[in-house]
Amino acid sequence: MKKSILVVIYIILTLVGLVLMKFGGNTGTINFSNFDLNFSMSFVSLLGFISYIASFLLFTNIVVKFNLSYIMPITSGLIQVFTLISGFLIFKETITIKGILGAFIIIIGIIVMNVKSKNSDKLNTI
Repeated sequence: MKKSILVVIYIILTLVGLVLMKFGGNTGTINFSNFDLNFSMSFVSLLGFISYIASFLLFTNIVVKFNLSYIMPITSGLIQVFTLISGFLIFKETITIKGILGAFIIIIGIIVMNVKSKNSDKLNTI
């Protein structure tokens, strides 16, 4: 159960990071002059950046706890689907038929990966 919570937090932090960086609309600027390094970013983009970095650090912990060939496709797929939905709901982006079909295929793939057969060994599952 604890491992599942880590995965949910990872997905949420990744989505929040992506949404806030897009919402902030500022990728940041770096200036280097007279041996001074200046970096500026909007506050919202900075929060998104921090959230995304936190998700990366959490993912390094998740990779150790799960089979990489299992957890990577599942988390990547879920993030893709939730990003598609977030873009539609928050940024009013258009979802195409191909996008819906792709999300459906991802969800089917995640379900198939989690179906346990009677003859298979126990895998690390979420």
